Amino acid sequence: MPASPDSLAAGRAYQQTLLAALGDDDPAAAQAATPAILRALIAEAGDDLRTRPEPGEWSVVELIGHIVDAELASSARYRWILAEHEPDLQPYDQDAWAARLHAPSEPVEDLLPVFDALRVANLRLWNGASPTDRARLGQHLERGPESYELTFRLLAGHDRVHVAQARAGLARIRAR
Repeated sequence: MPASPDSLAAGRAYQQTLLAALGDDDPAAAQAATPAILRALIAEAGDDLRTRPEPGEWSVVELIGHIVDAELASSARYRWILAEHEPDLQPYDQDAWAARLHAPSEPVEDLLPVFDALRVANLRLWNGASPTDRARLGQHLERGPESYELTFRLLAGHDRVHVAQARAGLARIRAR
């Protein structure tokens, strides 16, 4: 089913937010830096790793869980785009995934190996892709056509948006 005009507009605005966070940076370099950034964020959070800045907002560990979920969803999208002809790309409800798949007490040590393995595999896939591969399209059911390259760039921006969100949340927690 094609995306509605409202969904497309909201999706395009979201894309622009993520692309702005990446700017002109190389998306592969930005993504390659994320594992070390997450580890630094965990150290920076210290005892506040599981503290929510406000009720209903995600803690640092919950944001890392969301980053892992996004890596998993993107992993599948990349492969569908590369293997199939303009496949439908399923959106996912990030709040439902967080609530059903991650507990606030989830050990961050369980999240990082999953993220690391997916990220290494996804960077390898990207580095082996030709310009023709990177131009291949999928049909995101909320945002419309997305190329492999756009999908990859969006994830790099996504990392940055949520790391910044975590740091802003820590600053608010510590300002109380």
